[in-house]
Amino acid sequence: MKAVTFQGAKDIQVKQVEDPSLQKNDDIIVRITSTAICGSDLHIYQGALPTHPGYVIGHEPMGIVEEVGPEVTRVKKGDRVVLPFNISCGHCFYCQHDMESQCDNSNPNKEIADTGGYFGFTERYGNYPGGQAELLRVPYGNFMPFVIPESCELEDEALLFMSDVLPTAYWSVENSGVKDGDTVIVLGCGPVGLMTQKFAWMKGAKRVIAVDNLPYRLNHAKRMNNVETINFEDYDNAGSYLKEITEGGADVVIDCVGMDGKKSVVEAVEQKLKLQGGTLSAIELGLNSVRKFGTIQLTGVYGSKYNMFPLGNIFERNVTLKMGQAPVIHYMPMLFDKITNGEFDPTEIITHKVPLDQASDAYKVFNDHQDEVIKVVLKP
Repeated sequence: MKAVTFQGAKDIQVKQVEDPSLQKNDDIIVRITSTAICGSDLHIYQGALPTHPGYVIGHEPMGIVEEVGPEVTRVKKGDRVVLPFNISCGHCFYCQHDMESQCDNSNPNKEIADTGGYFGFTERYGNYPGGQAELLRVPYGNFMPFVIPESCELEDEALLFMSDVLPTAYWSVENSGVKDGDTVIVLGCGPVGLMTQKFAWMKGAKRVIAVDNLPYRLNHAKRMNNVETINFEDYDNAGSYLKEITEGGADVVIDCVGMDGKKSVVEAVEQKLKLQGGTLSAIELGLNSVRKFGTIQLTGVYGSKYNMFPLGNIFERNVTLKMGQAPVIHYMPMLFDKITNGEFDPTEIITHKVPLDQASDAYKVFNDHQDEVIKVVLKP
């Protein structure tokens, strides 16, 4: 089969690789009909999240079931399914309590990371080949797949983002505690940031402010979500400005940027030397713009270690800090209902749709913010 493979830093190539096969009795094989490039994939592309050459990447897939293991009863050949990026067994404490992103049984790599497993996210997170491919082996076939009813005639693009973007954004708003009347600042106007802005309104926020440094993304946010927009590069201290216009700070700041925020020269060098997980710029901006007793939600992915983390100021201002990988599976039915009821349109974030064969070029476009790119869908 054809698959998108990592060959080195900023070297992504579509290669012929071995077809996946059933390995356990509850595995399924899915023929991928649509998948997408995520901002988290850029950590692999840039070499910040190490893996071996030839590793198949991607964690936002959907498709048609091709084969099922003998113990699989939830799906059958021919079913159309969306697959969550979380690898989740369905039986452990975490899966049974809506915390599927930290499944106890999905990541055998316990000596490096006592965390859950994820599709296409390197050996650190379970070494599962990813979904930017023609075929995908899916473990835990009785728990993971979301089966799309045959009566649903929506195109893939309207449903694909239940795999990651939509549940990640919805969980970010819910986990941060957004409530009626809150002022919410969302850092980042990529796909997750855009949907977080939309869901903040839907949760009852009275004011939503989007922050980015790319004018085309800010324009997309304004057009799609009717938010206030701030280009942080227009201010010497954007955090102080945000605190001023919100009269003491936002109730909630949701960071959808993470380690990919604008780095200082020192941070860029330290990251290459593995002395720093990435930049602290988004966290510092969030801390400067949140009110006392407010909440900062970290949704953008962060690396392992950080120097000069502003723990003292977080503590002394009674700021609550929340973070993590979103649990996906239990959100999928609710999000499906909202999509089919017309409460929002996920396709608003799509700017590029290209054949899988063009993935190498698409990664460069996405990484370099070319052609006003927001979200790239790949079609095997």
